[in-house]
Amino acid sequence: MDSPEVTFTLAYIVFSVCFVFTPNEFHSAGLTVQNLLSGWLGIEDVAFVQYHLRRTTVTMLVHSLLPLGYYLGMCFAASEKQLYYFNQAPEGWKLFLLLSVSFPTITCTIAYYWSRNRWDRHPLARTLALHALPQSGWRAVASSINTEFRRIDKFATGAPGARVIVTDTWVMKVTTYHIHVAQQQDIHLTVTESRQHELSPDSNLPVQFLTIHVASINPLIKAFDIRLNSTEYGELREKLHAPIRNAANVVIHQSLGDLFLETFTSLVEINPPYSIPSNQELEPCIGCMQTSANIKLVKNCQESDAGECQQCYCRPMWCLTCMGKWFASRQDQQHPETWLSSQVPCPTCRAKFCILDVCIIH
Repeated sequence: MDSPEVTFTLAYIVFSVCFVFTPNEFHSAGLTVQNLLSGWLGIEDVAFVQYHLRRTTVTMLVHSLLPLGYYLGMCFAASEKQLYYFNQAPEGWKLFLLLSVSFPTITCTIAYYWSRNRWDRHPLARTLALHALPQSGWRAVASSINTEFRRIDKFATGAPGARVIVTDTWVMKVTTYHIHVAQQQDIHLTVTESRQHELSPDSNLPVQFLTIHVASINPLIKAFDIRLNSTEYGELREKLHAPIRNAANVVIHQSLGDLFLETFTSLVEINPPYSIPSNQELEPCIGCMQTSANIKLVKNCQESDAGECQQCYCRPMWCLTCMGKWFASRQDQQHPETWLSSQVPCPTCRAKFCILDVCIIH
């Protein structure tokens, strides 16, 4: 059986990782710095900049206390080591305690320095000052951002640790310890990467994530990357004034149907192919009339007399793309997680089939 100190160590590591990176379960339970200290932080919608000046500072402070919290917990989990008596503690633990105390001491000093002169020295305030007009200061820029953030037409997406916010004038990325800010009229945007995930943890469906590089013409403004779901790309473009260059030549799927069609195609390609008689000619697809029909519905999922799927006796009349669009169109649009496992009727004879029954003509 594991000793109490090993059990506590593993539990504390898991808690610390979740507390810093805050998965959805911790957000739902309110175990976040923003929720625990909401009374002091204020309301983001009221004063966005001032809220994040305080939030980034206090987050750094709270996270720096985690090693000290571990040491105090070990005083009880491993009481035989007598860690609560510094002189009697093992040398390794003495060093760990000194480091654990030094972390919050250093961060407290940094926090005090940032807060001087009404937060003039905070990194966010210095970034905003780079956008200010000569006759004004960072507070004028902060007032502009606060006003635009309160509008309901802003674009906002992303996890709490990497939120993307686009207003009429500003593009911002909110991270755990930092806020990136760029002015729309000064930026160049480039799609640099696309990543396909077969299943999204939220919807159990395929998802495409895009990485967009945001670079300002002002050399003092540090460039940054934003990451978003491809289905939100169209909404982002509507809010941006600058065009987005696609340097990676990425095919961007802007709808759930696009993503499903790609997954549908990849699944059908691993099904057994269908060979047509040598004397049979393939006609144009009756759905698009652009390509030859290349799909035949053959019951492969179960035995011929089992299950809901039925044998289709229609000749090949559809291409793979049109069949995928037909399959998607017959689904419950409110429950996309059921699409891959459902059955739909053949578009001509109405015999039920599933994805396993769609065969590419060889």
